[in-house]
Amino acid sequence: MYTQVAFALDRVKALAPRNPEWKMKQPFKAALEGDMETLEKSGEHGLLELILATHAGMTTEDFATSVKDWLSTARHPRFKRPYTALVYQPMLEVLAYLRANGFQTFIVSGGGIEFMRPWTEEVYGIPPQQVVGSSIKTKFAMRDGRPLLFRLPELNFIDDKAGKPVGINEHIGRRPIAAFGNSDGDLEMLQWTTLAGNRTRLGVIVHDTDAVREYAYDRRAVFGRLDRALDAAVINHWTVVSMKDDWKEIFPTSIARAIKWDMA
Repeated sequence: MYTQVAFALDRVKALAPRNPEWKMKQPFKAALEGDMETLEKSGEHGLLELILATHAGMTTEDFATSVKDWLSTARHPRFKRPYTALVYQPMLEVLAYLRANGFQTFIVSGGGIEFMRPWTEEVYGIPPQQVVGSSIKTKFAMRDGRPLLFRLPELNFIDDKAGKPVGINEHIGRRPIAAFGNSDGDLEMLQWTTLAGNRTRLGVIVHDTDAVREYAYDRRAVFGRLDRALDAAVINHWTVVSMKDDWKEIFPTSIARAIKWDMA
């Protein structure tokens, strides 16, 4: 399950006292009761409804604070570690290697751009301005003499599937030299990176194949399905990395160690 979904589920519980009608309204009822089967059946529409309801109605500063506060206390139910400690060590090493050799590195995710920005620099070494993601609408307003940005419960942009090349073009304005993905949501990004133009570019797919150290899923997964992109990898000569076979280590021993490695 995406980390931002876990955040949204906890936000539903925290905000439920102010919204008593959620006890009888789906998908909020399923979220409150921990009914993941019903929640999964609600699909992308249901998840979007949860996110809009729990991520809006506040300033951008307040939202960033809520994200940081949640990350400081939330623990993954299986691994019993902070979510920021469950990034991939090989990914951190590749990012550090690229930066050491003069590349700029970006995160391009279907997740919310303002959900990621408060922590990506500390965890990945990627500053907020190099994060591309989905967004909800925001408006400017003056309150008690203070200029503020308020988050609205309206969708602005979905940075997933065909939206990823659009987001890259709008935020970065340059075609990537290399792109890394792990689901069908990354297919169009990989196609746009590697199949357009006349330069040689790198496409990589990380295949989650390690059920012992992480998870094993691909073609039938509810979250992060890897099906069409896995087939396209063969046709387009993208590198497919198997977690089980190719990675000696999945998670970093500590984020401090990962950052130290990056600065070495």
